Formats: sequence, structure tokens, C-alpha cells
Amino acid sequence: MADHTVAVLAGGLSHERDISLRSGRRLSAALRSQGLTVEEWDTDSGLLDRLRTNRPDAAVVALHGGSGENGSVQTVLEMLGVPFVGTTSTGCRRAWDKPTAKALLAQAGFTTPDWVVLPHSTFRELGAQAVLDAMVERLGLPMILKPDQGGSALGTQVVRDAAELPAAMVGCFAYGETVLAEQFVEGIEVAVAVVERADGPVALPAVEIVPEGGVYDYTARYTAGLTDFFAPARIPDDAAKAVGELAVAAHRLLGLRDISRTDAVVCPDGSVHFLEVNLSPGLTETSTVPMAIEAHGESLGSVFAELVKRAVARAS
Repeated sequence: MADHTVAVLAGGLSHERDISLRSGRRLSAALRSQGLTVEEWDTDSGLLDRLRTNRPDAAVVALHGGSGENGSVQTVLEMLGVPFVGTTSTGCRRAWDKPTAKALLAQAGFTTPDWVVLPHSTFRELGAQAVLDAMVERLGLPMILKPDQGGSALGTQVVRDAAELPAAMVGCFAYGETVLAEQFVEGIEVAVAVVERADGPVALPAVEIVPEGGVYDYTARYTAGLTDFFAPARIPDDAAKAVGELAVAAHRLLGLRDISRTDAVVCPDGSVHFLEVNLSPGLTETSTVPMAIEAHGESLGSVFAELVKRAVARAS
């Protein structure tokens, strides 16, 4: 492994650029601790030329949002034949769209909060207030609004009063043309990392998320001290088993590869509700995947070094 050169792809031009750069720096340091030669590459217009002229033995996609998770960068890597850690372009497209992921999990028999998906044009064409009234009638309150694509909870807002809904919709549309409106389910929010091993995907200990303000939004995710984390989560053994099975099922059903993170809610009655899946999870100091890896008795570097080894082996 020592003579393999790994390119960590981070940055990019999405709303999540800064978080991606933080993830990339931490991952690069972790891989270097395992004896790998690591280069940190910003993902810009020079990427293709760089991949051709300075081809790495493997790449690790540490991009969040936009082209890093919708399959675009993965397609480029596949076209150039560069082995990489992470989900294939096809799996990315399937998982990147939150309503598609929810529908596939629901069809497989898993519980997910009721939802509707509405493009911006619907409000212009049918009248905003009439559509908002129909949303409340269907989903009730509180509800949570989020862009149908994207990550880091950007644009995500919980609406508890119908009077807050118009402004919340405007805020959500700032991050995308289509909104996913979902019933807000009260319970314990958990994040479950899945890592592929030689004998298949394995769920790591669930991480419980307790945001100070009650909502795990962008600020709560990436500002130290605003959220308490518990790894493993303080949930009953049967709930821990259920969220692990859910996360592995999501990884398989959506065709994900190497590593993923499933977000879910454990309700007071013990039921588990699927929220969404992330195929390029954050690796910052306040991210849940490194916490789960540590709770499992491993290090970020050792886990990703093994994934790099698997990526190189796939190409040979």
C-alpha cells in the first residue's frame, strides 16, 4: 500500500464546498498516517487534465453535494478508468434524489415519513396559497421541508405553524427548484454508517444526534458545541439492530458501494423511520461517520486505506 498514490477529491463548486474541503483535509491526514502517498485535489476545470497527466492509483471522492454526489464526477472517473472509493455513477444518481430513495425503501417494506414533492413551477401555475393549504391538509404539522437533492441539511426547515410555510418554502427554493415536504417524525435521530468488508456491507454502531436547537440543520451539523453526539446511540438493542438492518438494506437496494450513511428516526414506540441516505458522508470533526468508526474500535485511516485497497483491486 505504501507505494500507492491516492488523490482525495474535495472542494468543488457546490454549496457544500467548505465542508468538503474540511472532510478532504481530515481524510488525507488519516490516509497518510497509514503510509499512503496522498494528494489533495480541488475539483475544478483542470481535473480531467490532471487525471490524465498525473494519474493516481486510486481516487477517493470526498465531495459533498452537486457533481460530487449526483454521479457526474464518478462518470468522469469511470470514463478515464481511474479506480475510486465510493459509489458508481449509476448508484449515485439513484440515491442523490431523495424522493427516489424514499420510494425504493418504502417499496421494500421499510417505513418512511409520508411526503410530497413539488417543483417551484407548481406554485406559480396553481397558486401558492392553494398548494400550501393542500400540503398542510395532506401532511399535517409539523412538517419538514428540504430540497429534493442536496446534502448537509442546506435549505432544510421544520415548519410548526402554517403561517411560517411561505417563508420556509422561499428559503428551501434557494437551494433547488424542487421541494420535498415530509411529515416531521418526533423521536431519536440517528446516523448509521455502512462500510463494505470482504463478506459484504456491515453497519457500524448508530450515532445518536441531539441538536441544541431541536433541528439538525446546517449550523447544528458543522458548528462545534451546538449538537451532542452519542456513539453508540442510547437506544434499545432491538432498535439498534433495526437501524443497522435498515442502513445495510438501503446500501444494497440503492446500489451503493464502499461506504454510506443512512439517517433515520427511532420513535418512542420503537418503530424506525428512514429519512435519507448519503453516499459521500462528511468526515469533519463534527461528522458522525468518524465517530461511528471510532465507536467500532477502528480508525478513519485504517478503514479508508482498506477501501482504497479494494478500489485498486477492482481495477486489476
